Amino acid sequence: MSRTLKYDIPGEDPRIAITDVAESGWSAAFDSARGLTDGEGASAGRRFVLEIGFGRGEFLLAMAAKAPEVDFVGIEVSFKRTLKMARKVARAKLSNVRLIEGRAEVVLRDVFTPASLAEIWVNFSDPWPKVRHGHRRVIQSSFAVHAAQALAPGGRLYLATDDVPYAHQMNAVLRAQDVLVNCYAPWPFLPEVEGRMSTGYEEQWRAEGRPMHFFAYAKPERVEGSA
Repeated sequence: MSRTLKYDIPGEDPRIAITDVAESGWSAAFDSARGLTDGEGASAGRRFVLEIGFGRGEFLLAMAAKAPEVDFVGIEVSFKRTLKMARKVARAKLSNVRLIEGRAEVVLRDVFTPASLAEIWVNFSDPWPKVRHGHRRVIQSSFAVHAAQALAPGGRLYLATDDVPYAHQMNAVLRAQDVLVNCYAPWPFLPEVEGRMSTGYEEQWRAEGRPMHFFAYAKPERVEGSA
């Protein structure tokens, strides 16, 4: 017997439309979550972290609860998952989380200003294993370009997958991006990262014996050749 989807939000609705961000900006979006009036701008200058494909949401919720001084944005293509996450954020009374329903590559390209993000996380995104579906994978060359543009100097891009072919694609895409630097060099990825928080999907894949691949790439504090 399937459960009935609950549409009510038990508190402040953390979802925000792309058009609202384009019109008012991120600072206003987070100020409204904190009950601040227009123009106070208390959110300006705070660190800004993005998770793409938050799934069941435990990773994003834990990060936001642990770092209330940081503003977090979660992107998810699924309306149902976004709605369920909105209920979780509202129940947790987290004023430092905003959610967008949409395709990651579109939101990353159109919604975030250059050098605005401190971190970007993509945890176990759908590998779309069939060849004809390969174009649907989040991690493509265009994604790496837009991620590099959105990251602030010193910012980091974190990727994780349990799918071996997808890990090879991630490695190829990231190595071809000349702005970002591999934090785990000379290794392309690590099978374990000490202190890294697990997601529910990760625990499930580990129980099935799947291999882990963790990537971390950074945008240098200074671009070579700059003043």
